[in-house]
Amino acid sequence: MLVCNAATWMVKLFPFLLPLTCHAATNNHRVVVYYQTTNYNGSATEHVSLLPLINSEAKIPVTHVLVSALHIDDKDGIHLNDYPPDNPIFDEVWSDVAQLQAKGVVVTGMLGGAAPGSFTRLDGDDAQFEKYYGPLHDTIGQYNLQGLDLDVEENMSLNGIIRLIDRLRKDFGDDFVITLAPVASALQKGGGNLSGFDYFKLEAQRGSDIDFYNGQFYSGFGSAASTSDYQDIIDGGFPAEKVVMGLLTNKANGNGFVALDTSAGVIKELVAEYPDFGGVAGWEYFNSMPGGQKEPWKWASWATNALSASSTTDTSSPKFMVKRAAHDTWHVVRRWGRQTWRLLK
Repeated sequence: MLVCNAATWMVKLFPFLLPLTCHAATNNHRVVVYYQTTNYNGSATEHVSLLPLINSEAKIPVTHVLVSALHIDDKDGIHLNDYPPDNPIFDEVWSDVAQLQAKGVVVTGMLGGAAPGSFTRLDGDDAQFEKYYGPLHDTIGQYNLQGLDLDVEENMSLNGIIRLIDRLRKDFGDDFVITLAPVASALQKGGGNLSGFDYFKLEAQRGSDIDFYNGQFYSGFGSAASTSDYQDIIDGGFPAEKVVMGLLTNKANGNGFVALDTSAGVIKELVAEYPDFGGVAGWEYFNSMPGGQKEPWKWASWATNALSASSTTDTSSPKFMVKRAAHDTWHVVRRWGRQTWRLLK
């Protein structure tokens, strides 16, 4: 292992040594599904079921489901979208969650998103933090959520997000899954950021407590139409195993939808380049292509197939080795160029 680690370090400096290094490819790539629309057309009875995710394929294609979106407010403490989590409209949601967890799928909550206020409330003094953290803590426990995705799309201080992460880790233990959902550009040096705090500083100070990042590669903050934005993030220092490429699952879900054939090709390239590629996430479940509203679970199968497609690539062939060595050399040159440019500025 020590030899392989040393070889990996040498390749970062001298990519032409790639054919001489050790390779331990992994297929442990995440398939993350965001589950926000729980009922079709706002109906109280037309439930969007998660169960086909565990019943429609011989091998379950999804690894994580994120129940979205939890909001902290002054009236009821916690809302799941428009209602408190214990509203009868969510009875089937929590039933589905328990069945997915019994099959080994990790189900977490997602806090925040586009609706402001949750993180502002958690970013006050200690008394204010305790007031608003309490209902969040109780909701996590009551519904047996196995983690929390922090989608901070409002200004929050670095100390504030660290306090929240520290408290979650203290209260729920080492197995509790803590993730964040920054726009992809927030993981790039000098990129746009909706969260207020610096993700490079957060990773440096609390990276060991953050399981992974669900980067949003859409809405003008990044693109899944090519490998470029993801490569920039990894070149900047974030480990590939912790960066999940977030995609829109349907063009109706926002700006920046990429055709499935195109994004599948991009995913295949990234898995070949980064054997520890973090995986893909889909926003959101209910109308996911290629099945649409009738069969939204098919997106997870599509994602799994895209992630496994690179296994057909012969990574031991001289042609692949030469191509990858040239590719990695270019990334080193580009990274050095960017660093030099920043120093000159």
